[in-house]
Amino acid sequence: MKILKKIAFTLFLIMALIITAAFIYGIYSKPKYKGEQQLANIQKETTVYFDDFGVPHIYASSSKDAMVALGYVHAQDRLWQMELMRRIAPGRLSEIFGSAALKNDKFFAGIGIEEASAKAIAKLDKNSQSYQLTMSYLDGINQYLIEGTTPVEFSLLGIKKEKFTIKDIYNIFGYMSFSFAMAQKSDPLMTDIRNKYGMEYLKEFGLDSSYNTTRIKNAKDKSQQYAAISKSIVAILDESPISPFIGSNSWVLAPKKTKKGKVIFANDPHIGFSQPGTWYEAHLVTPDFELYGSYLAGTPYPLLGHNREYAYGLTMFENDDIDFYQEEINPKDNNSYKTASGFSAYQTLKKTIKVKDSADVFLNLKITRHGPVVNDLVDGLQKDKPVSMSWIYTQQPIQILDAVYMLSHAKSKQDFQKGVALIAAPGLNVMYGDAEGNVAWWATGKLYKHNQGVNPNFILNGATGKDDIAEYLDFSKNPSAENPKWNYVYSANNQPERIDGFLYPGYYLPEDRAKRITKLLDRKSNWDMASVGNMLFDNTSSVSPEVVKNLLSNLDEKLLSQNEQQAVEILKRWKGSNNLNDVAPTIYNKWIFNYLKNTFEDELGAENFKMFLSTHIIKQIVARQVKNENSLWWDNTNTKDVKENRTQIVSKSFKESIVALEEQLGTDVEKWTWNNVHTVEHQHPLGKVAALKGIFNVGPFEVSGATEVINNLFFDFTGDGTYEVKGGPSTRRIVDFSDVENSWSILPTGQSGNPLSAHYSDQAELYNAGKFRRMLLNKAEIVRTSTKLVFKPVKKK
Repeated sequence: MKILKKIAFTLFLIMALIITAAFIYGIYSKPKYKGEQQLANIQKETTVYFDDFGVPHIYASSSKDAMVALGYVHAQDRLWQMELMRRIAPGRLSEIFGSAALKNDKFFAGIGIEEASAKAIAKLDKNSQSYQLTMSYLDGINQYLIEGTTPVEFSLLGIKKEKFTIKDIYNIFGYMSFSFAMAQKSDPLMTDIRNKYGMEYLKEFGLDSSYNTTRIKNAKDKSQQYAAISKSIVAILDESPISPFIGSNSWVLAPKKTKKGKVIFANDPHIGFSQPGTWYEAHLVTPDFELYGSYLAGTPYPLLGHNREYAYGLTMFENDDIDFYQEEINPKDNNSYKTASGFSAYQTLKKTIKVKDSADVFLNLKITRHGPVVNDLVDGLQKDKPVSMSWIYTQQPIQILDAVYMLSHAKSKQDFQKGVALIAAPGLNVMYGDAEGNVAWWATGKLYKHNQGVNPNFILNGATGKDDIAEYLDFSKNPSAENPKWNYVYSANNQPERIDGFLYPGYYLPEDRAKRITKLLDRKSNWDMASVGNMLFDNTSSVSPEVVKNLLSNLDEKLLSQNEQQAVEILKRWKGSNNLNDVAPTIYNKWIFNYLKNTFEDELGAENFKMFLSTHIIKQIVARQVKNENSLWWDNTNTKDVKENRTQIVSKSFKESIVALEEQLGTDVEKWTWNNVHTVEHQHPLGKVAALKGIFNVGPFEVSGATEVINNLFFDFTGDGTYEVKGGPSTRRIVDFSDVENSWSILPTGQSGNPLSAHYSDQAELYNAGKFRRMLLNKAEIVRTSTKLVFKPVKKK
């Protein structure tokens, strides 16, 4: 008995020591939100007030001091995220994750972001304010890197600390720019379908822009299996520890549309969810400058921001800025390829990828006049049929740092527009509103044209020169609208109207959100913060009820079971809402998946069908293709001597859906509510390990919303009938110039990337409920309600 007591007492002591050590480690590792801290390279004492949600409000005597402080506090909350962000473009994830990240590293190391960054940096004006403040920001990060506590992720993965440089910033912007693009997901797959079945099968895919009927109004007068490329790049982006940028909503209401006669600005960029989330908010105040901004990890100037004079944000333009070219090898020399003027030698580049706990991997890259050859960067392409990738970002001058500096430091609308014009890629809709009553949007990107008859939705011919870019357009030809007569500007990633008779090609999203936004904005002119907030959380589809009507017209209701009849009645009453307790979206999405599967998978095959579901094209198809009784896709190519029609496929899909839902959720149709199948979990890269999931991940939560409603929570269609949300509004922001000090924001989880911080997930429940918190600007209130961290200059010896 005494031995058992001794053992028990010993175990108790061990547990007590472990708990004590964990408690001490937790206190030591938390971000420092109050007290004093010495900081080198600041001239005067700088005060940071952290509000109730951990947002830093930095008051400094100069912009340089403010930027050093920003770098420091940004790093203490997001150093791990910064580390991941800077490693993607140069192909350095394998150094910390091992061979699991090798495919990601090979691809990004090979597409030229790092080389383009080096060229841009070499041309920088080192005396410019943009450069000087960037270096101050980096100095703040590096001071924290040396003096601050080490993130737990660094310790678990054995990451060696390295100083951050301006090249890291450019590489982060480069990855962001690539994640915006869609050509890499669509063009190779469309080429395979065309080559196998012919153009007749592609008529219903809207590649001619015929599906983009709700267009953004301008205010201007005027054979190998290419799908391997799509498959590899989709997998790379899906498995990336940093989520890609997807879509977005924004609208800016002119004074005549608002209750108090002042501009109201709204924006919610759609990005893949991750933990920590995309944006870090910070408020900087100096004697001659003030800005409240949302920052990407490791970048010095915010892509979203506002102050008392103006507000800005962005959505994705979805223009086409990537083309793929089929090159021809010289039959007499494998080291050269055919051009319109003869054979030319490949430019070659050697790179080494270091892999944790394994041998180094060596890349021998070939580069054509169009861009890098991707055959060695992705799986599944024949080595003797090189395909090159032409990307505007690596071919045009990169002025993104100066551009974002100008957006965040503009003195007027005209000044702001000059910053917009500097962005060659990615294609963005930059949204603007100000205290003087101006509203505007401008599409960024170096736009271009091909020769007549060249279709950039397919792999192009690289040998003849006829498919090359024929003309680059001046920024004045980019779509835009300034103070239009309809008194608002908006974007929902839908296609802009023609300019000079030309529709810019791209990978635009369907009209669903655009149709809903314009319908709501047009019908009233007394908008306020509350009504705009409700609209940002709107869960209703303007298109789905019409799709349901077309689907139901193919059912013979006399042949339905009791549950099938009940499901039909629910769908008939449905107004398109996607709320937690709605049953209709559960039935609808299951039916849509089975309809798509039974319609397209026989021609595409299982793998290509899965890939097809990840493109924007699939979102365009549903509302239109189901209406086409004569579609070639209805016939199942796997059945011999039988030609299926629309009624057969739609009916079969419906019956399969009800059977599957009965097996999944039970036979009581009223219990098939959306909250049972539609959930979100914000995943940290280490949360993929089961033992660490509860520490690093946030969620899961039952959530409302759906794909292509304003509250756009997007998911992959899978056969199991669950809809795990992959992304959505990365922030929701509303700036009301009638009360700018009380503007609103919300993040999906929290400000901090440190799991021990109180601000790691403290906004999640508010976000899921469609609620907001204030973006404070009033100094007296900030001082009264915040904790205070004072940075003191290091005393010179």
